[in-house]
Amino acid sequence: MARAVPASAPGGAAKPLRIVARVHAMPPEHNAGAEHMLVSMLRPLVERGHDVSVWLSRYGKTSKEYDYRGIRVVPLESRLDFPSAVRRAHVLLAHLETVPSTASLTRGYGKPLVVVCHNTHRATFRDATAGGTSLAVYNSQWMAREAEMFYAEYPKAIRPAASVIVRPPVFADEYATKPGKAITLVNCNPDKGGKVLKALAERMPDQQFLAVQGAYGEQILPDLPNVEIVDHVRGEDMRATVYARTKVLLMPSSYESWGRAGVEALASGIPVVAHPTEGLCESLGEGGIFVDRADIDGYEAVLRKLLTASEYRLASKRAKQRSSELDPSADLAAWCAAVEGLV
Repeated sequence: MARAVPASAPGGAAKPLRIVARVHAMPPEHNAGAEHMLVSMLRPLVERGHDVSVWLSRYGKTSKEYDYRGIRVVPLESRLDFPSAVRRAHVLLAHLETVPSTASLTRGYGKPLVVVCHNTHRATFRDATAGGTSLAVYNSQWMAREAEMFYAEYPKAIRPAASVIVRPPVFADEYATKPGKAITLVNCNPDKGGKVLKALAERMPDQQFLAVQGAYGEQILPDLPNVEIVDHVRGEDMRATVYARTKVLLMPSSYESWGRAGVEALASGIPVVAHPTEGLCESLGEGGIFVDRADIDGYEAVLRKLLTASEYRLASKRAKQRSSELDPSADLAAWCAAVEGLV
């Protein structure tokens, strides 16, 4: 689907660029938020005529190259000549565990490096500063502030030459649907709130719960008659498989640098009840309902209140309003211009 991203940017690349990304895994096999954010950022570069390829650093189930939403994905099993792709590239991109090794190659071949930061852990900022990074991408204002605190704490660290804030892009029309009836948790590991879901399901046997297995971590999957367990869901199937069946989304996460699933749910006017991490407070804004993850009584009280039609309508209206405020077009235009300006 074409998007409202300018075809070219002032001062940007005059010709198509070869952009090579090195990541550990990609959809459809791996469907975590970091990977779907990356897909959403690479798609507009493809639409602007650039040659974008993603080279995987881990062995997986797929051994042949494939296309994912216009992006060429090269499994580790199919090609072992990543350095040759680096030599031909105009720009390299890395995130998470692939940053140190990709940074070494960029130094060796003299290529500009883009590092996408998905969390505020010290290792993320350390890796982003150790390789002569040309462009750092932060997924929120609070992450950018945390980066500045890191640089102040470690003044000898080499700052990225430039930075840009790109909130994990969610186009509302790709997720909007008529909400369902279930109270849902996406990724049932303990850090995301698996124990909270179990406790609430035990307290509210009259309500239907949906437990969606995540892409990583131990999964707490309650064996209760009012809990339906759903296998790990591909990103493009979330609307039909999850949000169309969801009345309220739970996000009692101990940590979220942003919280993409919550923003996806807002598109349908689905209220999100979340632990007030800094990332979730920024992403959900006034569209979120915040309760400390240790306060199970508080979660139950909010959920029972949302069962009344008037309270649900108000919360749903706020959710849709926040969704409209998070249109990603401007962020993606700035992102594309920043990448094109590296060459």
